[in-house]
Amino acid sequence: MEPATMAWTLAAAGFALVYWFVWVMGAAEVQGKRAVDLQMGSIAGDKVGDKYSQYWSFFRSPKETAAAATADKVPAFVDTFYNLVTDIYEWGWGQSFHFSPSLPGRSHRDATRVHEERVADLLEARPGKRLLDVGCGVGGPMRAIAAHSGSNVVGITINEYQVNRARAHNRKAGLDAQCEVVCGNFMAMPFPDASFDGAYSIEATCHAPRLQDVYGEVFRVLKPGGLYVSYEWVTTPLYRADDPEHVEAIQGIERGDALPGLRRQDEIAAVAKEVGFDVVKELDLALPPSHPWWTRLKMGRLSYWRNSLLIRALTLLRVAPKGVSEVHEMLFETAQHLTRGGETGIFSPMHMVLLRKPEPAAAAE
Repeated sequence: MEPATMAWTLAAAGFALVYWFVWVMGAAEVQGKRAVDLQMGSIAGDKVGDKYSQYWSFFRSPKETAAAATADKVPAFVDTFYNLVTDIYEWGWGQSFHFSPSLPGRSHRDATRVHEERVADLLEARPGKRLLDVGCGVGGPMRAIAAHSGSNVVGITINEYQVNRARAHNRKAGLDAQCEVVCGNFMAMPFPDASFDGAYSIEATCHAPRLQDVYGEVFRVLKPGGLYVSYEWVTTPLYRADDPEHVEAIQGIERGDALPGLRRQDEIAAVAKEVGFDVVKELDLALPPSHPWWTRLKMGRLSYWRNSLLIRALTLLRVAPKGVSEVHEMLFETAQHLTRGGETGIFSPMHMVLLRKPEPAAAAE
């Protein structure tokens, strides 16, 4: 091959590679974010670094912070967290910000859909029912559950940027008449009493300083007899507080995911009963025969450095806001802690509880 021809061939291949990684490579789900569209939510570009520093300072010792901070401080920092991470999550993960057990021979997207549709089946959802998505993010689960069940779904998230993203996705999916999104705090929801037939939360209530507060609100807005299913982040009985490696993994998860402190597995049902729920079913969906949920996190160093270099280049070109590299690094480190938690079995992101609000007669007995 002539030198000039080789040079043109290499240049074309290089351009194609850059085009793929920057303009084409997007989220794991159709119509997700592209690398060139990364933002930090509603945070102004020149404020990203400051917001990131404030966030990291607040959550550097989550359990101690939760004890010292008032409950009204945590939602603001959770809001900041989702401003920082939402676009990166969509770019690399898709529109469903949660884990699911892997399914041999099937894609991560398939596994995600199956995990979400299980919620609709547990709630016995069907057309004409009105469901509440507690902590809906950008609405991936909402759309899957609405499409699978025919129910109407109302989602609530504390982050206004996520509200706008969810509404845009709903329109693109043709589900905006079936799916509604509200900006608000799930510990003080702007809904009337007994206004939903069913409710669910998928890896969202872990952000609440007190689980009683969010469970109590769900109990209030459910109709008598209504079902509520939640996938909870918990430490398992294998966790040992005197094991430095265990502590490092759990605190790394808390720091990197805006958690005021992970709860123990055996606390969940007790809290549910405390606010008035009947416990219908309780099961850790991460346990065998389920296949590992953390396989998606085991991204190779090559993939990480590729993404990191791309983000740094976009930051240098002022396409991506300053500070996005630090957030990307934080999420990569958090992924290592999550993987460690899964491999050791000390952490589960899918401890499932199915709860029922008693009928008035049953509650009076």
